[in-house]
Amino acid sequence: MGNQCGGPVPSQYGYPTSESMYADRCLDLKPSSTVTSSIIRRGLDPISSQVLNHKTSNIRDLFEFGRVLGQGEFGIVYLCTEISTGIDYACKTISKRKLLSRQDVEDVRREIHIMHHLSSLENVVKIKDVYEDSNALHIVMELCGGGDLFDRVTHGGCLSEKRAAELMRIIVRFIQSCHSLGVMHRDLKLENFMLTDKDDDFSIKAIDFGLSVFIKPGQMFNDIVGSPYYLAPEVLNRRYGPEAEIFSAGIILYILLSGVPPFWADNQQGIYEAIKEGNIDFESQQWALISDGAKDLITKMLCPSPSERLKAHEVLSHPWICENAAASDDTHDPAVVSRLKQFSEMNLLKRLAFQVIAENLSEEETGGMRAIFNGLGTDDSEAIAFDKLKEGLNKYESLEDSEIQQLMNAVDINSNGSVEFVEFMAATVPLSKLEQEHHLVTAFSFFDKDGNGFITRDELELAFDGYNMELLEDIFEVVDQNNDGRIDYSEFVAMMKNSAVQITQEPMQRNSFEMDIVEEPQPR
Repeated sequence: MGNQCGGPVPSQYGYPTSESMYADRCLDLKPSSTVTSSIIRRGLDPISSQVLNHKTSNIRDLFEFGRVLGQGEFGIVYLCTEISTGIDYACKTISKRKLLSRQDVEDVRREIHIMHHLSSLENVVKIKDVYEDSNALHIVMELCGGGDLFDRVTHGGCLSEKRAAELMRIIVRFIQSCHSLGVMHRDLKLENFMLTDKDDDFSIKAIDFGLSVFIKPGQMFNDIVGSPYYLAPEVLNRRYGPEAEIFSAGIILYILLSGVPPFWADNQQGIYEAIKEGNIDFESQQWALISDGAKDLITKMLCPSPSERLKAHEVLSHPWICENAAASDDTHDPAVVSRLKQFSEMNLLKRLAFQVIAENLSEEETGGMRAIFNGLGTDDSEAIAFDKLKEGLNKYESLEDSEIQQLMNAVDINSNGSVEFVEFMAATVPLSKLEQEHHLVTAFSFFDKDGNGFITRDELELAFDGYNMELLEDIFEVVDQNNDGRIDYSEFVAMMKNSAVQITQEPMQRNSFEMDIVEEPQPR
């Protein structure tokens, strides 16, 4: 879980500094990760009920635990090795005795939901699985063995402008992607970006989503959370939105180039006052050789007014970033819209297979999709009509009615005139799920009715009762690569992983698929 501001600040900052840095400007936040205002609630019994809504395997049967990698307020991170493969992972173990209220349990659940939700993003640490026993919750995730960006600055010194610009491009693209998927991290700092390779400054992965929340367009928050040096002034004023994360990124950029934070003091209240005053020091010795372009970008990212601060796409198109960072082919489509567009281009068999996969995802894996679906304006209903879909999607990106209708036609698999949550899940499920063999097996088995390892024309017709059979025949011929009159598992997997197999859909006449939905807890 993350960290909340409000407690005392340690007396020293702990950034070992080179000759070009000023040690007297630093306070030590590293040993405690960050300042916490969590009040230890007395008189409450530890939560003894299940955190997850399903039973899991015994983690000790699957993994061997090694040394401690780190320790935070709510858990300990261990090195663990998967017994069957020998692959090393990191395991965050959260003692149930630390979960003193129902809200603590909901916070942990939300953290897991968000990690699953962001699993398709390149620069997010990948969650492998979650296990629960009577004493603890265990989150197994990708191992990042290269240290964090804090250690990189501490031991390697300040970065060149070129390297800092590339890192900033990666970090801001991560922020932009999170926001487009309806997530705010809320604890962006050097320590929360890990390196998978200690010799590659750009191999960074964002970690620690304990303070992260799902957001709707225009939603504001009022709780002060995060790490003191990285807080935006509007966070301190208890009214903030996603713009605050660009401010935090600006702090990171300042530190990458100079080795010290722009707003500092001997105590927490002094830090807050410095942030509110907003005086940025570019006169110190370490800034003498830094370009005006870098200073201009920092100034605009640290603008006190959220409405006048640079947006993520404006940071990415700033001349200093463009001149120093590698060019990116990434589009700026919001992730929700981008995924819907991608889904609309899939053939019918592939879209229905994705729905089968979506129906079999756990609550932890679907929590993020539920939050976005509700954010489209559905008021927790299970279906959304065209007008509501139009209103919701236009909060992310301005689209023509014809574009929205085209997306709706593709997502509305049962052609009942509305998009149901299960259909929305199918359209927005991260493609990374295809990397998990059991999802592909589940989808294939749905069509392979007799379980003989092949999908026949009769089985396809049975699965798609009500569809134009000429269209299904066209799909069958494309997927049946060896022309033996049936689709085997390897051909099915090739179709699922290859976006080149495209056949235009025609609407189905009735719905054959239903599922139960568990509501996602709302962010505080």
